[in-house]
Amino acid sequence: MRTPELLRLARFVTIGVAAAAIHYALVVALVEMLGVKPLLANIAGFSLAFWCSFFGHRRWTFGDRTVISESRSACRFLTTALLGFGLNEGLFYVLLHTGLRYEAALAIAVAAVACMTYALSRLWAFRQEASVAEEGGDPLGLPGERP
Repeated sequence: MRTPELLRLARFVTIGVAAAAIHYALVVALVEMLGVKPLLANIAGFSLAFWCSFFGHRRWTFGDRTVISESRSACRFLTTALLGFGLNEGLFYVLLHTGLRYEAALAIAVAAVACMTYALSRLWAFRQEASVAEEGGDPLGLPGERP
């Protein structure tokens, strides 16, 4: 792996750890202090952590690349994050029903989706492109007819 890509990966991990810490702390606070159910608290944690993750990755992790517009990358990253959250929530649900404490189950679920999130972020949500105009009008950049 080349040095710039290792630096990008290190930045991704740094932002990811910060977002995961925000996610985790909010879930624990909501469960312990307000008695919110863990699966519901997880939605709130995800929602707050999303913005930390998006802006951190957009500006720092992938900031050296010529990327698509902020609104388009936000739509793509939201899609990536929702897919990750779906996997996270499903795994969290399964792990909770194995008898694991919610803190351990959440840590496993959050870590499990990190590789998928990096790959989709690098290859799609924040990808480097020759020309934004070539993509057409689809905010997700999915194949189809051009306007």
